[in-house]
Amino acid sequence: MTTSSLIIGRDDELRILDGLLAGAAAGPGSALLIHGAAGLGKSALLRAAGATAADQGFTVLNTAGVETERWFPFAALHLLLQPLGREATNLPVEAEADVYRIGLAVLELLADAADRQPVLVLADDLQWIDKSSRDVLRFVARRTVNHRLLMVGASRLTDAEWDGPGLFLGPLGPTAAEQLLDTGAPELPAATRALILDRAAGNPLALVELPKAVGDGPAEPDGLPLTRRLESAFAARTGSADPAGRALLLALAAEPTTPLDRLLTAAGHITRTTVNADAIQPGLDAGLVTLAGTRLEFRHPLMRSAIYKSATVPERLAVHRALAVVLADSPERRLAHEAAATIGPDDGLADQLEAFADASLARGKMAAALPALRRAGELAADARRRTGLLIRAAEVASLLSDRGLSRALLDRADLNTLGPVERARLLIVSDNAGLESDDKHRRIRDMVSASGAAMEAGAPDVAENLLWRAGTRCFFLDGDALTRAAVTAQLAKWDPDPRTPHLVTVRAYAEPYRFGLDVLPRFDAAEPDPADGRGLHFLGSGAMVLGEFTRASRYLAQAATIWRAQGQLGLLSRTLAGSWPRFYLGQLGRARADADEGLQLADETGETVASHGLRATVGLIAVARGDFEAATAIIRELRSSRLFAAMPFATVIAQQTDGLLALFEGRPDEAYRLFAQAFEPTDVHHHSVSYWMLAPDLADAAVAAGKTDEARQLLADLPGLAAQLPSEMMRMADLYTRAVLAPDDEAEQRYAEALDQLPAGLLLVRARLQLHHGRWLRRHRRYLDARNPLRAARDEFDRIGALPWAEMARSQLRATGETAANRDPHLSESLSAREMQIAELAARGLSNREIGQRLFISHRTVSSYLYRIYPRLGISGRGQLAGALAAAS
Repeated sequence: MTTSSLIIGRDDELRILDGLLAGAAAGPGSALLIHGAAGLGKSALLRAAGATAADQGFTVLNTAGVETERWFPFAALHLLLQPLGREATNLPVEAEADVYRIGLAVLELLADAADRQPVLVLADDLQWIDKSSRDVLRFVARRTVNHRLLMVGASRLTDAEWDGPGLFLGPLGPTAAEQLLDTGAPELPAATRALILDRAAGNPLALVELPKAVGDGPAEPDGLPLTRRLESAFAARTGSADPAGRALLLALAAEPTTPLDRLLTAAGHITRTTVNADAIQPGLDAGLVTLAGTRLEFRHPLMRSAIYKSATVPERLAVHRALAVVLADSPERRLAHEAAATIGPDDGLADQLEAFADASLARGKMAAALPALRRAGELAADARRRTGLLIRAAEVASLLSDRGLSRALLDRADLNTLGPVERARLLIVSDNAGLESDDKHRRIRDMVSASGAAMEAGAPDVAENLLWRAGTRCFFLDGDALTRAAVTAQLAKWDPDPRTPHLVTVRAYAEPYRFGLDVLPRFDAAEPDPADGRGLHFLGSGAMVLGEFTRASRYLAQAATIWRAQGQLGLLSRTLAGSWPRFYLGQLGRARADADEGLQLADETGETVASHGLRATVGLIAVARGDFEAATAIIRELRSSRLFAAMPFATVIAQQTDGLLALFEGRPDEAYRLFAQAFEPTDVHHHSVSYWMLAPDLADAAVAAGKTDEARQLLADLPGLAAQLPSEMMRMADLYTRAVLAPDDEAEQRYAEALDQLPAGLLLVRARLQLHHGRWLRRHRRYLDARNPLRAARDEFDRIGALPWAEMARSQLRATGETAANRDPHLSESLSAREMQIAELAARGLSNREIGQRLFISHRTVSSYLYRIYPRLGISGRGQLAGALAAAS
């Protein structure tokens, strides 16, 4: 099977690869996934691309997945980076929890290499590449665009966690199939030729290999699937091999990456003889393996599986026992083979595997712990222990974002044997899968009950984790009153320290109106450890759900700094999902940057819930900046999600964005209707706490639509609830609506009170209030008095980039007789969110490499951004950035 033979009929695919290589050589890198069934020529295309790239002066790096290597962390990455020699030896590839920092290190390594000459990365059989390596490759594939770097992967699956365009590889057409068959086997009898063309169904591997299995006479159809037929053909080729040759092939099939000398030793253990290099020849003669230096390799993955599957059970057990002996210096591999050599329960081996998993977890190597826990569960004799181990394995799989494996492991657990701690762990694991569509209230109550049982069983960490999750569901799913009360009642039974971030957050999530007066002061008294990202996130998210915008932004920013330093991109995306309070603080630029970055990271790490909240925030910030087209598009995308209706916290913001769009585009009646919907408890856009964020918008629309009386009725409960929960959101809602909706005889006093008592940090809200005050004064023909608040509003809107409101303020100023100067373009109109981030960090004195580490991009990408930023700001270099940004603010 030669590369040239398999390339027949693939002219279109080769042209695509040539085009991508040309693009990478010129600078804009990219990534491509080739996917299709086994034997269709994916590997041949990769080899052809590699040969072409090498001729063009590329550095070509190769790796490939192997089934038996899937659970050895970074196995494929080590193989990929070997040619880079000492440059790759300093990569920190031991800490599993730090996978994204490793990804950044690999990106920098490849970016530096690509600066010298273009780089082609080829990753074959992605479906078998270990998850740690695949996560790193995925991370890099998202960031190729600013480098002379092309990444091409091949997989039998379409969802192989590879980013970029996909290229489906189907069977060859009839003409190409005949050409390929005739090239390799020109003398076939007509009947045999027709039979092979029929059975091969355009599969290039079958067209090359089946003639060798059929022989000279026609074969009868056997009804086997093509893959099975090929495996049978490959296995049959070992018939002439001696016992040593067959043992060597079987050892290679069970451990494809092991050095040849160890494979020969293992074969000797199997045959109980001394096996030397002569044992290699039968496999070479049969066309099953090739020898690359001292490395023995199967010519196709199907050949490996064919040899392994054709072995008897005693032969497989023997080869795994032999490999466990020769790999005794590698605990992971030794235990893997000992487990594979075991039939039936074995508590002793299960103990060893669990101990290995515990040690791996202590070092942060989750991907190494996962298969050990899984196999330990299979080997445990006691049903309860087996279930506990499988749940632990599912928990690790969930933390590795492998939700499919997590569900599969849970399906194998015997839930009738669960103890209280195992049941609590089970609910934590399943909670990571997302928000179910079943009875949300029953689910939360189950979590509360299980957390109490876990606490009684002496597992406080598990219990507190689960109760916190129950509390978060009370907010994100907007649980009913009885369910919310159950959460706080359970917490009260534990008599916790009232200052702990955990307690403060659970009460804030579950019963904000009941505990608001008690919880709000505790945000300042909590004294969290400044190095405790989780504690800071607890406090920030608790403040956020209450509408305590200033505290939320401060705590979440501190947590984000910690997650950045640790490379915890999933946790970082969750923290950045709390960017929407900055809307009210008038920090539109920061909110835009955080939301855009958070959305990218949430999509990258599979944080679905965070992704929905971030999409809603991106839409809200876009409409506030006057980018109506972008706001419309992203809210439409959000509403199309099947999970949209299950996330009231996101539906509220989506409705807010749609209402503001209607208001800014001159449709006040529609705007009022949209805002009012969120105040209806049965509406999908209602959230029992978050809907008060829309109170200022409702008041604006009510004035514009002439519906102030209706709005006052909708807001009747607001003063009482604001007294129970005097957060910034509730005080804002109460003060703003009292002023804007006030009767004329009370308006003057109400505006004065609102502007005096409004929380100081709510700059956008203050400017909106000044706009309304000026409008009210103008409407009462107090033109001179109106100009001061209108000027103040205009200047603040201009400063923060709230362009639709800025235009409203200018229009009102013109109506007072003042000629309002045309505004200068806001900096955010000329720079993207990422460009603004980089410009601000560079202006603060951070180096390109330091900026790259913060934003998880290469320092060369940072340099590319800066060279695009300078001319837009009218400057020539880094030293002028601070002045240019200050002048534009």
